Amino acid sequence: MIIDTHTHFYDPFRPEGCPWPSPQEEQLYRTVLPEHFKEVAAPHGVTGTVVVEAASWVEDNQWILDMADDDPVILGLIGKCDVGTPQFAEQIERFARHPVFRGIRAWGDLDGGFLDDMALMADKGLVLDCAPNVQTWDECLRLARQLPALRLVVEHIAAVRVDGEAPDPEWVSFIQAVAEQPQVYLKVSALVENSAQQPAPADTDYYRPTLDTLWAAFGEDRLFFGSNWPVCERSATYETCIGIVRDYFEARDTSEKFFWDNAKACYGLPDHPQPASEGTDGPSD
Repeated sequence: MIIDTHTHFYDPFRPEGCPWPSPQEEQLYRTVLPEHFKEVAAPHGVTGTVVVEAASWVEDNQWILDMADDDPVILGLIGKCDVGTPQFAEQIERFARHPVFRGIRAWGDLDGGFLDDMALMADKGLVLDCAPNVQTWDECLRLARQLPALRLVVEHIAAVRVDGEAPDPEWVSFIQAVAEQPQVYLKVSALVENSAQQPAPADTDYYRPTLDTLWAAFGEDRLFFGSNWPVCERSATYETCIGIVRDYFEARDTSEKFFWDNAKACYGLPDHPQPASEGTDGPSD
């Protein structure tokens, strides 16, 4: 079983449209729904996905949850709620009633109301996804230390540049420090997008210094797979995205944990996902 924990579904051609992507992003500006994902991912053994918010609209949570009711390939949703507003608690209460809603992706001022909102998330057993960069590494670490009850997922390998060489020492220090917090997981996503070489290479050795750092810090129980599809297609094919990490983690005999068990433990996903099946309709242009 393989779960892809980072996909985006959207449809610019709905009556209400969508705020992202813009028409100028020609490769992404198309209808992207579960059937299109299954067409791409099922040939590589992918059995389910966690959808990550792609819009600033809170009601898109319901749009994805309704989609999940019709298509069991959607195992989880990391959604969008209005952090730091009086509506946040009500929104969390509403969406958390649906078992597919597993948390949100957000960031905020730790000295404002953000910590209180995150404490509510922890009380609900929900997860915070975030994509820290060099400007927010310290704040991410501070959050992890101040709220040990909140499961935190670091996305997109924390925005490190990948160039086949030893990674940025400052990033290595952050990774080692944040991994000391046992409730923090790292989603191995955006490897190809962070590649200094574009289109991104398919050779696993190019990514090995970065992956070795993540492995040494997080070990076999707190790393899992995310493709960032369809965004990843700007840098490499889906086959390349999954092939790099499959090669790396199968060599360590930990592919079952990396591709399923760890995400299940982090997000609280169901035990037996339905197999994905290939769709019949391709993405719109």
